[in-house]
Amino acid sequence: MIIYTYPIATAFTDRDIEMLRPYQPIKALPFTNDPIKLPFYFILQFFQLLLFLPRTSKYLCFFAGYHSVLPVVFGKLFGIKVFIQSGGTDAMNMPEINYGNFRKKWLRKATVYSFKNCSMILPVAEALVQSDYSYDPRIDRRQGLKNLIPDLKTPVRIVHNGFDADFWVDEEKPKQPFTFITVAVGITQANRAAVKGIDLILDMASRFPNYAFTLVGDPHFRSELPNVKVMGKLTPVLLKDEFNRNQFYLQLSTSEGFPNALAEAMLCGCIPIGSAVGAIPEIIGDTGFLLQQKDPERLQGLFLQLPKEDLSQLRTAARQRVQRHFSYEKRQKALLTILSDEKQPRGI
Repeated sequence: MIIYTYPIATAFTDRDIEMLRPYQPIKALPFTNDPIKLPFYFILQFFQLLLFLPRTSKYLCFFAGYHSVLPVVFGKLFGIKVFIQSGGTDAMNMPEINYGNFRKKWLRKATVYSFKNCSMILPVAEALVQSDYSYDPRIDRRQGLKNLIPDLKTPVRIVHNGFDADFWVDEEKPKQPFTFITVAVGITQANRAAVKGIDLILDMASRFPNYAFTLVGDPHFRSELPNVKVMGKLTPVLLKDEFNRNQFYLQLSTSEGFPNALAEAMLCGCIPIGSAVGAIPEIIGDTGFLLQQKDPERLQGLFLQLPKEDLSQLRTAARQRVQRHFSYEKRQKALLTILSDEKQPRGI
């Protein structure tokens, strides 16, 4: 049985469980990202891992952090392999925007211990392994695991996220011209808004009052701009409807691993506009537009070029790119291949 641990349940942890469950027994053990609850969750996780130990064949963690320490300890003690999927924040040190595991002393120690002592690291993007970061000039260029942990010797294998092109579909209906959507949770918190590039989106909304902007994910966020609509979290079905109504998807993050909503929106025919961080350039390719550096003037220039582009061709190409390179089946096959040829369960 695979023990799957993560700080909190998300769409991508749910998808991993869905991918693996038909082929291997899997038990999800959510942890917490609330510092006050950490002592309780360490105790709870210890007894959970002890209870399931006789049936455990391997540990799978999404992100490294506090929640991955005990699985790594159990793995070392009982000869069970531990795989950690690096997703973004666990490979970044960006105190300038209050982001990244490495900016906090004890979280950094937990992260480094986990990565150094697990069996294999499975980043969702190459940029998380080693990156010469240049998007925001305030931020240290040396990002990624090999820059932040110079003596890291753990094997690394890239496993991109994968998406269901049968669900996320372009319904090929006419889209309202120059409508822009982004998905970002928790942006009432200043650091989350900074990470997700909400300042740039609001700046463009003020410069282009005839364009419509939709922010999905945080119902408590407020904007006084009349062309900005704010929505809370949506079910996948309702989110798909919103993607099919909007012409462009904005992913102007200061830092990212592999943003799921970007790829899902592209599958629904949204033309991507993204920042040159993480896997965003790789996802977009030549099917959209990249902002190489955080600069509102550059972004405005990019917006001014949009009416001159062949937007119909880009709409089709965006969906085809995700289908070709980042399919659900490709990620599923990679995970199953990595996890299938491991040692059988060992008792206490």
